[in-house]
Amino acid sequence: MQHAVGSPLPPPHQPGHGPAAGWSPAAHHPGPQHPGAHQGSAPVPPPPPAPGFVPPSHQPPPQHPSAPPHPSAPPAPDTTGHVPLPPGGPVGMPSTPPAAATPDPTSTTLAVLLIGPAGAGKTSVAKYWADHRRVPTAHISLDDVREWVRSGFADPQSGWNDHSEAQYRLARRTCGFAARNFLANGISCILDDAVFPDRPVVGLGGWKRHVGPGLLPVVLLPGLEIVLERNAERSGNRRLTDEEVARIHGRMAGWYGSGLPIIDNSQMDVQQTAQVLDDVLARSIASPPSW
Repeated sequence: MQHAVGSPLPPPHQPGHGPAAGWSPAAHHPGPQHPGAHQGSAPVPPPPPAPGFVPPSHQPPPQHPSAPPHPSAPPAPDTTGHVPLPPGGPVGMPSTPPAAATPDPTSTTLAVLLIGPAGAGKTSVAKYWADHRRVPTAHISLDDVREWVRSGFADPQSGWNDHSEAQYRLARRTCGFAARNFLANGISCILDDAVFPDRPVVGLGGWKRHVGPGLLPVVLLPGLEIVLERNAERSGNRRLTDEEVARIHGRMAGWYGSGLPIIDNSQMDVQQTAQVLDDVLARSIASPPSW
């Protein structure tokens, strides 16, 4: 008998379980033979019963492997592997602290989106910031999630097309789902992406839909010469041509005047940039930007 792929196989027959060799339906269900029933050779007299033999009429009914198991009781709440997790939902705006209190972004559960061109230091700053918080914090990198696709990966450097666009959208949505689940369970998140101001639907608007209105965007925008130097240190498909870096950096200048907080980290190291990020987030909690 065939079984569906992935279904558990029935257990092997054990002595005393299931049908035994030589088992005859007539021995358990005596009754008249129907006309036309197959007649075999004369039956062989059974051997004398062994000492301690219990007649079938006194034996408990056999256990059938195919019988459905009785539903087990639900696991205890403290059973390992059954930790209840709140479902992720859209992230609301952070509550504004009282006027007399100073917002402390280092101990508040936050959702932060770090925006910037290639070579701005988004990933390095995001990792450092997440590593040094006093509350659990996750770093979710769009590029890392996008590169989960191995076979069939649509590398934008080979030309922007429908496939690369679809994989970017899918990666953003996956990051949004992850952020919502982390935040619903008390873990802050910082995401990084090269979001363009001239594409709000697939950029900032997409992040707002996937994560929620409580997402706090911050732009890292150092000078062009800085991002060119940092890009030259990259390898693989993370490294872009100088022309592409300059084009992206020029488009990022559109964030000036957008109302989003901008950090020029041209003369800052990673630690200094993370400290300034905390200051910017404290102001954003007290007065969330409109976007």
